[in-house]
Amino acid sequence: MTIVIVDYGAGNVLNVAKAIEYTGMSVKISKDPADIASADGLVVPGVGAFAKAMDQLKAAELVEPIKDYAKSGRPLLGICLGMQLLFDSSTEFGETEGLGLIPGQVVALPQQKNYKVPQMGWNKNEVRLENPLAKTIDDKYTYFVHSYYVVTDKKYIAATVPYGQIAVPSIVVNKNVIGVQFHPEKSGLDGLSLWQSFQEMVVSV
Repeated sequence: MTIVIVDYGAGNVLNVAKAIEYTGMSVKISKDPADIASADGLVVPGVGAFAKAMDQLKAAELVEPIKDYAKSGRPLLGICLGMQLLFDSSTEFGETEGLGLIPGQVVALPQQKNYKVPQMGWNKNEVRLENPLAKTIDDKYTYFVHSYYVVTDKKYIAATVPYGQIAVPSIVVNKNVIGVQFHPEKSGLDGLSLWQSFQEMVVSV
């Protein structure tokens, strides 16, 4: 079984690949729509700005292949900016349309006393909905680097982390489409455990 990491120029793909390979899964980094279509599990990574990332996905003609893959029912996982791209839109550098795979909007973290923007560092996850990936990191610390967060219906929020007055969604789920705001590839053994849970989801389909 092969996990395909979407290579569109806005992701930390090599570190993600190494983390996945550690669990014993086969990994392919690709921007070929045929590879995406045939993947057993798909990962959309991402670092940087929402609008630029969407422009890069469009330039590589990967928007529709990713949407088609999501319709297949096989597991799709977005990481950090890749998670945010799964939503309807973002306000970063103006309103930008996303992939529309999970209802909701990406907005700036508000300025709060004693809390810096971006959120950078380790934070403790709290499970809100039953989900194999969320269960893996319940009460565990994972690593975050982000200035924007997702506003969505609570029925899509599987886990959150506290950041001042904000409960930041750390894992979101809409059927087979999952997103994690943190970086599992930078989150030590607990991050590796999440990849193992993702592997189990891929095998079970």
